[in-house]
Amino acid sequence: MEEIKTVLANLDYSPLWISLKTGIVATIFSFFLGIYAARKTVKAKPAVKAVLDGILTLPMVLPPTVAGFFLLLIFSTRRPIGSFIMEEFDIKIIQSWAGCVVAATVIAFPLMYRNARAAFEQVDVNLIYAARTLGMSEFCIFWNVVIPSAGPGVAAGTILTFARALGEYGATSMLAGNIPGKTGTISQKIAMVIQDGDYATAGVWVAIVMLIAFGIVVLMNLILEKNMKNIRRW
Repeated sequence: MEEIKTVLANLDYSPLWISLKTGIVATIFSFFLGIYAARKTVKAKPAVKAVLDGILTLPMVLPPTVAGFFLLLIFSTRRPIGSFIMEEFDIKIIQSWAGCVVAATVIAFPLMYRNARAAFEQVDVNLIYAARTLGMSEFCIFWNVVIPSAGPGVAAGTILTFARALGEYGATSMLAGNIPGKTGTISQKIAMVIQDGDYATAGVWVAIVMLIAFGIVVLMNLILEKNMKNIRRW
């Protein structure tokens, strides 16, 4: 117990703040990109849908280190895209916090996309037809009819996306590295202190991650349970 108290007293909380802000920003990007991709995929023809779904889901089934390898090739300053971003916008993706966000977004995006797509496919088309007869534009129908109807699924996808972005390790390590106070996330911190044999510090960070994960799961269950109660009322 004394050892744990000592660890807590001297704990550097920068990995927590880096992980939280990375998770929040990556979730925002994944939210809008996932909804856009899900909407386009749902409307696509079966053959096109199968190909698009395979491409968009790929980061979820690939090992994170493989995804990190491709990101490293794409955003390296020796490559056209990385060099263009550096020269035109003065933004360096490699070995930077921006790299943490990019890696977390790519890895977490499929969760948002899959949940949003499943939610959109379950929306009652009669609601959409009714909105069209009232003269609503497709944009208004999507945000005022489709999104509220698919709300629980979209909310669950958002929560899971944040959880995945928060705990991302493999792709982040390859793209952003592990720079203390800059790109060092909780997952990287745990791996580093275990390598040093500091199991007390690792245990504290594991406990913090487990508490956050538990809170996320409880929140998602509350949202889904609320939706089920609304369905039962109908």
